Amino acid sequence: MAVLVRIPTPLRSLTRNQAEVQATADSVGDLIEDLEKQYPGLKERLLDEGGEVRRFINFYVNEEDIRFLQGAKTALKTGDQVSIVPAIAGGS
Repeated sequence: MAVLVRIPTPLRSLTRNQAEVQATADSVGDLIEDLEKQYPGLKERLLDEGGEVRRFINFYVNEEDIRFLQGAKTALKTGDQVSIVPAIAGGS
């Protein structure tokens, strides 16, 4: 399925400075694999050594956090929009 993926600024150096890219995938896990084929090095920034989405990376499918859906198994369909959002830490 063709989906639109929004790339955060810190990862754009891997996507030739593109803020949005197209990917073909049936699930978020497949999406990460397709992005890696198109933009080598991206996968290691998104997944930890165990193949799980890194704690500080959030994926949203049509504005819904995949942590509250099926995680990397969350299904995608043509026209979906996926946002990759790095967590921001801070405080006083």
